[in-house]
Formats: sequence, structure tokens, C-alpha cells
Amino acid sequence: MQQPAPKTTEPGDAAEAALRGLLRDVLGLPQSRVARFDEATPLFGALPEFDSMAVATLLTGLEERLDILIEDDDVEAEDFMTYGRLLAFVRRKTAA
Repeated sequence: MQQPAPKTTEPGDAAEAALRGLLRDVLGLPQSRVARFDEATPLFGALPEFDSMAVATLLTGLEERLDILIEDDDVEAEDFMTYGRLLAFVRRKTAA
């Protein structure tokens, strides 16, 4: 009997899973709250936990978890304004 093919994870799914996990870990937010984040969820400036130190920690964590390199000139302040913009940034970096 033939075994079913293993499920594959889309690159975007891995990027989103890593981002949600890091937001939970870095910001100390409950999983249930992070799971409700959508494209329009405001982040930087809206979450007191998401300060400049958290941004630096988040970027380092993304590099480690996704095996990517994020250069200083890759980062724009607008990328951290909403969950959707941050996810788009992560997906761009993983596609490069």
C-alpha cells in the first residue's frame, strides 16, 4: 500500500509561522493574541512591548530561524507598522 505524500509547507507558511512565534517569544504575548493578528493589526507604536530593542531582537531571530541575512538598508520603519507589512517584509526576504 502506498504511503501518502508528506505535507509540504509553503515558504510563506514557514515565514508566517516563524514571525508569529517570534512575536510571541520576543514580545511575551500569549499565543492566542498573536494568532488573532491579521494584515491590519498595528504593531510598532501600538504595542508597548514592541520597542526598538524588540525590533532588533525580532530581526536577529528571523535571521536565525529562517536562515536569512537582513542588512540595515533592507529595513524600513514602515515595515513594522502592521502585522501585514511585517509579514510581507519577511516573505520578501525569504524569497530573495
